[in-house]
Amino acid sequence: MTLAQPSHQKAKALRPGARRPAKELCSECGLCDTYYIHYVKEACAFLNQQFPALEAQTHGRDRDLENENEQYFGVHQDMMAARKQQPIEGAQWTGIVSTIAIEMLTQGKVEGVVCVQNTPEDRFQPQPIIATTPAEILAAKVNKPTLSPNLSVLEQVEQSGMKRLLVIGVGCQIQALRAVEKSMGLEKLYVLGTPCVDNVTRAGLQKFLDTTSRSPETVVHYEFMQDFRVHFKHEDGSTETVPFFGLKTDQLKDVFAPSCMTCFDYVNGLADIVVGYMGAPFGWQWITVRNDRGQEMLDLVMDQLDTQPVMSTGDRQAAVQQSIPAYDKGVTLPMWAAKLMGVVIERIGPKGLEYARFSIDSHFTRNYLYTKRHYPEKLAAHVPEFAKRIVSQYKLPE
Repeated sequence: MTLAQPSHQKAKALRPGARRPAKELCSECGLCDTYYIHYVKEACAFLNQQFPALEAQTHGRDRDLENENEQYFGVHQDMMAARKQQPIEGAQWTGIVSTIAIEMLTQGKVEGVVCVQNTPEDRFQPQPIIATTPAEILAAKVNKPTLSPNLSVLEQVEQSGMKRLLVIGVGCQIQALRAVEKSMGLEKLYVLGTPCVDNVTRAGLQKFLDTTSRSPETVVHYEFMQDFRVHFKHEDGSTETVPFFGLKTDQLKDVFAPSCMTCFDYVNGLADIVVGYMGAPFGWQWITVRNDRGQEMLDLVMDQLDTQPVMSTGDRQAAVQQSIPAYDKGVTLPMWAAKLMGVVIERIGPKGLEYARFSIDSHFTRNYLYTKRHYPEKLAAHVPEFAKRIVSQYKLPE
């Protein structure tokens, strides 16, 4: 007896360059590059915001909005600061994400890992792959701060016959993945997430580098860090720092993708485990375990990590309120003033989880305003309840 072909396999992926259903809000997650476009109206984070339902599907419950940590950081059962005892050479931080992925593969938990390498021509141009060797995983180390079509390999997963898969990705990709998960024919899906904010097109990235770094052509990677500075790592191993408050905001206001300006899943709430940095002390990574699958992944590498409890000090709210009109008006401080402000805020400003809340508040208020102004018809349905509660703490301009 021949089994009927799944309905989604009859759909046709959009050709390269074609306009996607989410139009200018498309985050280029890659779903529409496959026959899983069949599900796009339900699956796309920018066509159908369905956080509570997908949280319940993924974690067995949605987040407790009366618990501040859950309201901000999503469903979780554990949280810690960590770093590898022996860092991976060339990793953006200490290499926890790569290490988890390698252990999942070599210990037979999964048959493949969806991750993102770069093209041979451009270190910042993403190239999603299904890694089946540790070497392929290590070739994907270092974040690609551009929109990335991670889900473009989903057809290959199904056609390969793989039944146990690990996917590494960011919030918009993972929301779409969770929406089609039951149609993928997998026996086990693990999701290792990273927090994500303010991605850009490749052209947008170049504008950011050109306006911010002293040597844009030699930047290997960069990150907005807890010391209120952007840290650029260069080819010669040197580090360049630029204070947040010295960024040319007037030139960079429109560089971020519209999808990122309307996103409220900074912390990747639908992943099983999330590895980032913003809730940890400087030099450490922040691990959020959301469910038992996430704990299973973390257990594989715990003997390779130093860990400490998360901490929280300071008060973010005045700084957030002051930043709202400054960003809205594109204010750029002279570099001497920006450096001085950075030093002061680093000493007395929010740290640990309070810094994470500062970052979330700053971006959610900005994104709420952007959505309200550019997509008012979407505002009520698109902004999740947890984000509305966070934004309601602040006075916003019209």
